[in-house]
Amino acid sequence: MSGFENSHLIEVGERLSRTVRYTRDEIAAFARMTFDENPLHVDNQVAQRARFGEIIASGQQTSAVMMGMLATYFSRADDGVPRQMLCLNMNFSFKSPVFADQDVLLTWQVASIEWRAKLGGQLAQLDGNARIGGGKPLIIARGTILVSESTLKAAA
Repeated sequence: MSGFENSHLIEVGERLSRTVRYTRDEIAAFARMTFDENPLHVDNQVAQRARFGEIIASGQQTSAVMMGMLATYFSRADDGVPRQMLCLNMNFSFKSPVFADQDVLLTWQVASIEWRAKLGGQLAQLDGNARIGGGKPLIIARGTILVSESTLKAAA
C-alpha cells in the first residue's frame, strides 16, 4: 500500500461550477480554429433561416470548456496536495443549443471514486451538465478521470 489511497485528492460529492457566456465572434472564432465549417456557427444569415434561428455554439466548444474545468481543478495544489489528472473517458449528450450572449452554468460533481493501486490514483466518475439558470440541461455529461498525487514540484 502506497499511502496515496488514504489521501484526500478527490471526494464523492465534490462539486465545481463556472458560468460562461460566448459572443457570436467567439463562437465563430472557435469554429474556425477547430475546422468546424458548419454555417450555424459562423454565418448569421444561414443560422437565421435554420432550425434555431440564430448562431449557436458548436458542441465541442462547451465540452472543451467543461473538460478544461476538470483539468484545472483536479490538477491543482492550492491545499498543499499537488495533484495530476488524466482524462480517461468523456461522454456528452447535447440536448439543446447554446446560443450567443446567454449565461450558461457548467457544473461537474464527483459521483463515485475508487482507489486503483495499479494506476496509482483515484478513479472518479463525474456527472456534469450545462444549464441556463435552473432550467433543463442543454448538455448532460459523464466522465471518468484518474487523479493521483503529482511528483512534479510546482513552479515558484
